[in-house]
Amino acid sequence: LERNRRSGIVFPLQRLERGLAPGVDTTRFRIFQPGLAALQRAEELFKSSRHHAIDYVSSAVRMDHAPPPALPEVCFIGRSNVGKSSLIRALFALSPEVEVRVSKTPGHTKKMNFFKVGKYFTLVDMPGYGYRAPQDFVEMVEAYLQERRNLKRTFLLVDGVAGLHKADHIAVDMLEEFGIPYVMVLTKIDRAPRGLLLKNVLEIQDFVKEKTQGCFPQLFLVSSLEFSGVHLLRCFVAHVTGNLPAVEAS
Repeated sequence: LERNRRSGIVFPLQRLERGLAPGVDTTRFRIFQPGLAALQRAEELFKSSRHHAIDYVSSAVRMDHAPPPALPEVCFIGRSNVGKSSLIRALFALSPEVEVRVSKTPGHTKKMNFFKVGKYFTLVDMPGYGYRAPQDFVEMVEAYLQERRNLKRTFLLVDGVAGLHKADHIAVDMLEEFGIPYVMVLTKIDRAPRGLLLKNVLEIQDFVKEKTQGCFPQLFLVSSLEFSGVHLLRCFVAHVTGNLPAVEAS
């Protein structure tokens, strides 16, 4: 792709800058701005091969059923129907043999699903909270967040159209209470009018700045349908799991 179009797909947050009033601080739009070499390295990590297998490992409803914490780990949580499984499938799109079940019915994911990415890291798809959440959701997720010592970052998914929901505030409170480092990811940005999306971005950034301690200050915007922001998110996952040279990801 030509440079401007590629930049818009990789960095959708920065594409919104044209809608801002002059003088608005956009520092938090570009805290994590990797170069092409880092992006390409991350793409390779998400591409399976004979010597680099990407596999679904197992599912668990209790921590004693979870696989051993041998690798750096990231987990994805969010409200039911926020597009969590769709985003994980988009992240693994370079390895189509990896089966990530996506349902039109909210609350389809009832267990913690573990995916091993070669010898590098594990990605966990957590059950959704809110509508149709599993009855033992709180016990399952709280135990995981408190006990999983190899957890490097939690990705909290928020609907890019609806913005922060009451249930999201509860999830934020839980992560803050446990001292878990996390990052907010706005999903379904292809469905949001530009003005509404920018409004939600600015409001959530203010919330992160004023009300949180453990949240990464930059938001990540993604569309699982158009793949906007997916490459950058892959790169950030590679970065927080220690699989990118620091100089490339600075």
